[in-house]
Amino acid sequence: MDGVFFSWLINLSAPQTPFDYEAALHACARGERSALQRLYEQESPRLLGVVQRIVSDRARAEDIVHDAFIKIWSGAAGFDATRGSARGWMFTVARHLALNSVRNSAREVSMDDDSDSDSHVQTPLEGWQEMGDAFDWRVNPGRVYTCLEQLEPVRRNCIFHAYVDGYSHQQIARKLGAPLGTVKAWIKRSLASLRECIG
Repeated sequence: MDGVFFSWLINLSAPQTPFDYEAALHACARGERSALQRLYEQESPRLLGVVQRIVSDRARAEDIVHDAFIKIWSGAAGFDATRGSARGWMFTVARHLALNSVRNSAREVSMDDDSDSDSHVQTPLEGWQEMGDAFDWRVNPGRVYTCLEQLEPVRRNCIFHAYVDGYSHQQIARKLGAPLGTVKAWIKRSLASLRECIG
């Protein structure tokens, strides 16, 4: 028993090999997905903590961290070690996304406040009702179904849950057991595919 404890104590006191962020980023630039996975496992909890302090919302912070790792993956080739550390660069990417999100939210709130003013509320609907439909959705309804059939089942289900069942992205993620960021990406790509197919 003493021998086991002694071995554990030696392992505990042995210097840990520091994580090589720069090498991992270079590997990402070469297209090695396992490097991104290592970066995510190493740093995502700390990035989440930083982002959550900025946006004050756990779900939103998780989305931003997801987007940050996509940006880190796609921008890894542009990392310049002469301008700072690899880890610092990652935190800068996440922080910028978080601050942009806060600014965009503030803008949306401001626009919502404007739309609630009396002048907007009292605007008569007659002028708007004279306008026809912006979309010729009656021309070929069968085409919508054809385009939907071309989507993978999981992506088609996301679209139906969002636009037929009225589920939030978070509810869809829980229902499918998928990460929230992944569900958002599926819906975004599916809508783009549908637009291209129908258009």
